[in-house]
Amino acid sequence: MGKAEMLSYYHNHLPYNDLCSPQILMENEQAHDWSLNNAQDELRELPCIIEQAIKELRELIQNEKYLHLPLDDEYMMMFLRPCHYYPESALKRLKNFYNMKLKYGIACENIVPAKLRNVFEGEILNLLPNRDQHGRRLLVLEAGKKWKPSKVPLPDLFRGIQLTVLGSMVEPFSQICGAVVIIDMEGLPLSHITQFTPSFAAMLLDYVQECICMRLKGVHIVNNSYIFNMLFAIFKPFIREKLRKRIFFHGKDWKSLTTHIDAGALPPKYGGTATWELPPGKLLGEFFECYSKDYEQADSYGYTEDYKKSKK
Repeated sequence: MGKAEMLSYYHNHLPYNDLCSPQILMENEQAHDWSLNNAQDELRELPCIIEQAIKELRELIQNEKYLHLPLDDEYMMMFLRPCHYYPESALKRLKNFYNMKLKYGIACENIVPAKLRNVFEGEILNLLPNRDQHGRRLLVLEAGKKWKPSKVPLPDLFRGIQLTVLGSMVEPFSQICGAVVIIDMEGLPLSHITQFTPSFAAMLLDYVQECICMRLKGVHIVNNSYIFNMLFAIFKPFIREKLRKRIFFHGKDWKSLTTHIDAGALPPKYGGTATWELPPGKLLGEFFECYSKDYEQADSYGYTEDYKKSKK
């Protein structure tokens, strides 16, 4: 099957990438019944708990003088679900999330599609159209020889990851089931190693372990080399046990990968049986640009200018 060369649109003008059978689209409707049942067991998502947690989190946010945020139920749920409906935990995660912009500057600013066209045109970030067998979103990052730092600097790559994750954060289905990341390190040049500085590693771990409002259920490293394994060993002591248990190294062993992710959700290059071809990266970027107003609105949330001045 050929690659999709242009976006398609539903009758309500929402865009999607049509890959003949599966489609890449934002799933903003209510989650499937089976996942809602799982949410009751895994996330304490029961009517009495939901109502009280939303009420308490809203009050906690209103008491934060310098935080500018929406207060609707859907927004509250986006932070409560990953925190199992504990309002204080959700507030802490929310504050960490918005503090990143102040803490790390350019690497966490302007998380809007128009500012990140180079990332998608670089063909290094992909959102797979199929979810895995557990309903989890699948994100592929090609950070080996395919990544050209001269065209896509590391801060831009990190911002592209944040943009893609932010798109999944608003999906009720993803809020419950979470996401899985595949990192393809094929042909990692030695010159790329210098990009992964201790400060960048600290920022990435801070984002994943303290700030991200998404249930990260697995990180699968494929085509990893001895050089990458040595690099990982340096930073491993700083990775908490919960995350460490969810990181898997497969090399080129696709049988190993497909014991975690159903082959039907993966393209043949990763040992999968899917028959679709991913669209050009440029098209995925255009897909996200259809939601530019939403991303710009989201980018306006956070700490006020008065708070920023008080921290200088």
